Amino acid sequence: MKQLSLKNPFIMAPIKTGFGNTSGQVLDRHISFYRRRSRHLGAVIAEPFYLHTSLRELPTQMGIDVDEKIEGLARLTAAIHTEGSKVIAHLNHPGRMANPKIPDNRFLSATDRPCENGGATPTRMDESDMAVVRDLFAAAAARAERASFDVIELQFGHGYLMAQFLSPATNDRTDDYAGNLENRLRFPLSVLDAVRKATSLPIIARISADELVPAGLHMAESALIAKALAQHGVAAIHVSAGTICSSPPWFFQHMLIPKGKTWQWAKQLQDDLDVPVIFVGRINTFDDVTTVRLDMGARYVAVGRALVTDPDFVGKYLEQVPGVVRPCLACSEGCLGGVKSGQGLQCILNPLVGREDEKLIRCEQPKRIGVVGGGPAGMEAAITAAERGHAVDLYEAARLGGQWNLAALPPGKEHFVKLLSYLRRRLDATGVHVLAKPADAAILIDAGYDEVILATGAKPVIPPIEGLTEYLWAEVLEDEHLPTDSNVVVIGGGLIGIEIAHKLVGKGNEVTVIEQLQEVARNMETISKAMTLKDLKAKGAAILVGTRVTKVDGSTLSLEGPNGPATKTNVDHIVVATGMVSHNPLAPELEGKLSFHVVGDAQQVGKIKDAIRGGYDLAASLG
Repeated sequence: MKQLSLKNPFIMAPIKTGFGNTSGQVLDRHISFYRRRSRHLGAVIAEPFYLHTSLRELPTQMGIDVDEKIEGLARLTAAIHTEGSKVIAHLNHPGRMANPKIPDNRFLSATDRPCENGGATPTRMDESDMAVVRDLFAAAAARAERASFDVIELQFGHGYLMAQFLSPATNDRTDDYAGNLENRLRFPLSVLDAVRKATSLPIIARISADELVPAGLHMAESALIAKALAQHGVAAIHVSAGTICSSPPWFFQHMLIPKGKTWQWAKQLQDDLDVPVIFVGRINTFDDVTTVRLDMGARYVAVGRALVTDPDFVGKYLEQVPGVVRPCLACSEGCLGGVKSGQGLQCILNPLVGREDEKLIRCEQPKRIGVVGGGPAGMEAAITAAERGHAVDLYEAARLGGQWNLAALPPGKEHFVKLLSYLRRRLDATGVHVLAKPADAAILIDAGYDEVILATGAKPVIPPIEGLTEYLWAEVLEDEHLPTDSNVVVIGGGLIGIEIAHKLVGKGNEVTVIEQLQEVARNMETISKAMTLKDLKAKGAAILVGTRVTKVDGSTLSLEGPNGPATKTNVDHIVVATGMVSHNPLAPELEGKLSFHVVGDAQQVGKIKDAIRGGYDLAASLG
């Protein structure tokens, strides 16, 4: 058995970037992204490589399917090696989870049943199909070695092809590859053996310790699978959880699932194995690292999205890099959302993901800059301007953070307060002068600023409903305004309305969401949306789509819905969540009197990613 030999125990977990093109070649953008994150790591696992053009998860995925790609892959490994880190090639066959939207993709599996969450109907593999797959893995491993990768990782979990054979939830065959675990292991182990013969490199196997589906794999069998993999020569077991098909929140280690379960499973396996175990799963704080290393004895720690958010996360933990850690919120909004949207990997808090070659340039002639509004856009603009050497005043009449102070109040989002703590510490570190007072046009003009940035945010849209005079807005999320055991109607079923409803049902309220359109939670990240709507249904919330409130008369609401007029009676509270509109009262007063710029929601209502990126880009562009 070949051993892992890394300079330290930290490994970057494989994360899809979506930075490529349909050629599958390594691009400069890939190299810049991975090189930036490899400086303080023992190893980097690059994004999953496709083994054949018909087996892609993303149209922009990197491939390792033909010899012509070796030169580009070697450029990637050389760049990472320059930083002192080793490079791991993650090889995966998606099986039935190949992307059905990519033309000419082929769908193979242990079964002929499609994923219950959607997808193409696969072909049940026969012996000839299995032989082809073994050859694909072996050829890819040989190319990886020729491209100077140091280690191979084989995906045996997460509901992909190897797991489709291993899991009793998907393996419904009646031949020698089905039934008891020995039979279900037969094909995956033959793939591992083929890879071992094709390369001299150490091999890691990645598994899901628990698939989190009733009929799927659980720890008892996963422990036996891990032992079998160790007996067949793997150098380490990388322990994750879930499947992309049946339990995506666990696959993505989403913020709404409990943190630390994968660590517990890894510890159980580690105690029973002779090979090292790699711990992974939302390790995004220094306390998490300390827990898995010191309390659980992890020999290797895989960090994923925390390195997307802050490329120096590990360097700061090792005290090799100064500064405040930019916190990962595990929201999946930028990382998963950016890839799914086709924009490529992003982060709501790091505007330079995928733009690693851009450098913040110190200004030659520092200016005096006034920033009005201390929400995320204003704070990021002020910080970035100060980092460039400008003298910056930040005006905020209420609380720093603006409406982001409410973002941490819905269920499961309590950790969102970390963003404001991070930004406040950066304000202090960069010397931004924070003024706890409003700024009108006269103050700004008299101050003689060279540039003014208006980041005054947005205000709620109040619909013109007859009789609507008493209502709550998102401040209902705050404890002092939060009703309990009441009959509450939420007008508006967008992201804010659904999150408000989720908070309300947790306090014993009878909640009805009324949405004029046919869909609710339209702008919510997909996993959060699915989990939140499921919980709302379980707790008895009513959601009326295609419905509007036409009149409020005391505790009675008149409605117009798909079936005509209706009423909602005995309503104790009305919450309005029908959208936001930009709030920018200072621009007309400053026009022609000084140089100003508008950013964040004051310019166009958007998400936190837009606010942070907009604030950064504006400040980076100021002369």
